[in-house]
Amino acid sequence: MTATTAERMRAWRGPAILTYGFRPFFFGAAAWAALSMVLWVPMLAGHLALPSAFDPVSWHAHEFLYGYLGAVVAGFLFTAVPNWTGRLPIVGWPLAALAVLWLAGRAAVTLGGGLPPLVVAAVDLAFPAGFAVIVLREIVAGRNWRNLIVLGMLGVFVLGNALFHWEAARGGHAAQGYGLRLGLGAGVMMIAVIGGRIVPSFTRNWLVRRRAGRLPAAPMQAFDKLSLLALLAALMAWVAAPLHPVSGLALLLAGLLHLARIARWAGDRTLAEPLVTVLHAGYAFVPLGALALGAEILVPGRLGMAGAQHLWMAGAIGLMTLAVMTRISLDHTGQPLHAGRAIARNRPGGGLEVELALPTGTE
Repeated sequence: MTATTAERMRAWRGPAILTYGFRPFFFGAAAWAALSMVLWVPMLAGHLALPSAFDPVSWHAHEFLYGYLGAVVAGFLFTAVPNWTGRLPIVGWPLAALAVLWLAGRAAVTLGGGLPPLVVAAVDLAFPAGFAVIVLREIVAGRNWRNLIVLGMLGVFVLGNALFHWEAARGGHAAQGYGLRLGLGAGVMMIAVIGGRIVPSFTRNWLVRRRAGRLPAAPMQAFDKLSLLALLAALMAWVAAPLHPVSGLALLLAGLLHLARIARWAGDRTLAEPLVTVLHAGYAFVPLGALALGAEILVPGRLGMAGAQHLWMAGAIGLMTLAVMTRISLDHTGQPLHAGRAIARNRPGGGLEVELALPTGTE
């Protein structure tokens, strides 16, 4: 597949940004995150009012979860799926059309306050729904059944986005609704499943090259599966009943299990390479967020629900996506997999070299 993929990329005579799936979507995600913050700060201070389809807080939550993370997930999967399935990547104008669909969604949500809610939802959901169909087609065509779990999490993420639009259209505060929790839960579960493979595997590879002693536990052993099931149950309880004591207890249990899980990955031995260390730091926010939310449910008022939730949104999702985007971009542009001074200073890191196929079970 490698030679054929390279031939397809070399045959493209258009803009270089359309030669690989991560290029337009990682760039778009990063640019949109920066622009959204430029808009959000004056909105929060009351100095700017956008003609958005949502109230300001819901716009902020939606665009960083479904806008930003949606683009990162697309960039990741458009790069990973060809490795998983052995099929050709999407390049050129088809990739450009998908990027335009994503941009149209950002414009509809941000500027579509005068449009019917159904139109805004249809424009915004066109990209993630079409993207999910493409991933399904590739997995089925490549008979890569083991990665259907990734498609399942993507489907829940798209469903959460649709539910967010429905709640906003009914006049509810969607930033505190089921759609937000469902999408956030799907994002956290993606990190737990995919990150649970790449973090120990990349750590092991880096330590082996240094002929180090203690290595991380191999991924997806019995304890990992138990931890994932506990997190899934806790997330389902939290989505359905975010203030119930049972949800709080389930989140505390899941947080403790995932603290134990990450402690098995020898992250303390990676401090010489920020590109690896940042993966551990990003994953650490999964248990920290679960513990903070669980504690806030059981003993309200200590951190605040929004503050606890941001340990997942800004911590786990924010840091892990920066880590993954950095490593993929370095690897697929032929750069050394090392955090130079500029990268380390800005704290991205992380990644997915040739081992993007890790979710199939390789190490």
